[in-house]
Amino acid sequence: MPIPRPRLPTSSGDLVPQHGEPVEHPGTFATHHQQTSTSHEGTQSSRRPPLRLFPLGRPRKTPLTHRDDTITASLQCVPTSDHELPLEMVRNRPQLVPELLRSVFGLDVPGDVQATLTSESYADVHPAELRCDATVLLDDPNAPTLGVVVESQLRAREEKTFSWPAYLAMLRLRRKCPVTLLVFCPDRATARNCAVPIDMGHPGWVLKPLTVYPGMLPPITDPATACRLPELAVLSAPAHADGPHAKAVVSSLSAALDVLTGDTGALYHDYVMSRFSDAARKLLEETVKLDNYEWKSEFAITHRAEGEARSILLFLEARGITIPDHIRDHITSCTDLDQLDHWVQRAATINTADELLT
Repeated sequence: MPIPRPRLPTSSGDLVPQHGEPVEHPGTFATHHQQTSTSHEGTQSSRRPPLRLFPLGRPRKTPLTHRDDTITASLQCVPTSDHELPLEMVRNRPQLVPELLRSVFGLDVPGDVQATLTSESYADVHPAELRCDATVLLDDPNAPTLGVVVESQLRAREEKTFSWPAYLAMLRLRRKCPVTLLVFCPDRATARNCAVPIDMGHPGWVLKPLTVYPGMLPPITDPATACRLPELAVLSAPAHADGPHAKAVVSSLSAALDVLTGDTGALYHDYVMSRFSDAARKLLEETVKLDNYEWKSEFAITHRAEGEARSILLFLEARGITIPDHIRDHITSCTDLDQLDHWVQRAATINTADELLT
């Protein structure tokens, strides 16, 4: 009988799962000598905790070794909306992945294929962990026909040329099926840089990442298609809302948003409104009969508040006004947009930072 290994802590104090223990995070690969067979399947009926996003540019005080909804072993900053939202869409609706492989890259993937969000974990004597953003299995999760490693990248990073092949190799070893790498990018330049082939050294062994950005997605002009895959309509709309199919795109988007409820619907609303032009935003408002759009999700309100707080601080500093730490903290922690608007106006007339709060 093998002797059970002790649970090894990561630098954050969390314990690396051992054989037979459930894995909590999709896309986790913990490197150990013996590969375990532990897996934890995730479906839409077994939902992840609510998405929690943080304002741009606010670093954590300690390096991230794990995260609630996304995991990056070496990342020093908290996730941003551009990084997190595509991943949240995949978690909400794994069917988005085969749809993109079929419609964007022309892969032979059946339209009615089952897609399952999964967790992956491997064990070795070393506590280091390889963690991808998400994995999706097509067809029967116990005997998949294809495994997809899903990543989200805001910029090309050299270390990914080493970790991406490892993710694929581990998934292929574990699931005994073909594997594919799909990378969400915010724009054409990032997608092009992330798509550079990775030469593995062995003759003929070259990994060519499949990268996708909103401009590559087809315009969704059919409301039925938009309702079936709301995430595809939401990702695609900003790239086509000012084009020749603008009215049909926005109408389909409106239909897609109507089928969403709770935090997901509010989050997608806010995402689209933040990326639409004034003309597209007006068209959507008219389509859904909104006279004045109100930002709904906690993330959007917090994100806007962070932007206004930074503007106030920069304005005061540009005027040569010294900002004590307690006032700076008071400004940056405020999420009341009306209060922040008031401070923006006050910042133009005050002579000391203390006057801002009076």
